[in-house]
Amino acid sequence: MKLGIVTDSTSDIPKYLVEQYELEVVPSILIIDGKEYVDGIGISREEFYKRLPILKTQPTTAAPSIGEFSTRYESLLTRGCDHILSIHAAGALTSILNVAKQAANDFSNRVTCVDSTSLSLGLGFQVLAAAEAAEMGLQAALAAIESAHKRLHVSAALDTMEYLKQSGRVPATVAMLGSLLRIKPLIELTNGAVKAIGVVRTTSQANERMLKFLLEGGELKRLAILHTGAEPRAKEFLNELMQRASQFVPRDILMVNVTTVIGTHVGPNGLGFAAVRK
Repeated sequence: MKLGIVTDSTSDIPKYLVEQYELEVVPSILIIDGKEYVDGIGISREEFYKRLPILKTQPTTAAPSIGEFSTRYESLLTRGCDHILSIHAAGALTSILNVAKQAANDFSNRVTCVDSTSLSLGLGFQVLAAAEAAEMGLQAALAAIESAHKRLHVSAALDTMEYLKQSGRVPATVAMLGSLLRIKPLIELTNGAVKAIGVVRTTSQANERMLKFLLEGGELKRLAILHTGAEPRAKEFLNELMQRASQFVPRDILMVNVTTVIGTHVGPNGLGFAAVRK
């Protein structure tokens, strides 16, 4: 069985890996002051995070159209795929998965849609696990996704809770607490839910707590350092990690400036990680 793999741009998979595994990536939509941008086109991530704090109106996001998914599915089947595995961002946080399922209905059970219950490389690592197992067929790829999901940990230290508050992705009472106390919230993404797991008052304290979270639980198979327009902070974090625990981290560590479609909801200057345990 030849298996085609589709995901969406919130997966944050670097271009070279997209090409290596012949993945189809459907872009989401970013809307700034009424103007629509296809994710990754028209505005760079660097420019977006510089502009975000001074925008008068918070940007919004939209899922790709049903037609976008249908086109990708049709293309893969025409190119000889027997089945398609379509793996997407947490269904509890975005409508992308629902749109993919609607498109899949027109392909007579030849498309299987999967809710990663995650975002960024939390999704991306599940996609890569499926891609590595694809030659063994659909069931092997699904098992690889499940295995990666069970060993996945995604956390972040945000500069403010204000963006999440405006997006409606966390309870208003939690978001308001962070705003009132002027503290830096630590969050975790688990099974599609954004949970507050701690608060600190300084960036250095946030970095230290993130290192502690990351190093708990032993050796890592996959690791991505995630940031929202905060590359110097991300590099400092990675350097500290390598000094303390280089033996526990994989050789190939990704450093990703998170897609604008996610960044609009978490804000600039954030630091996070997506990790899969061995």
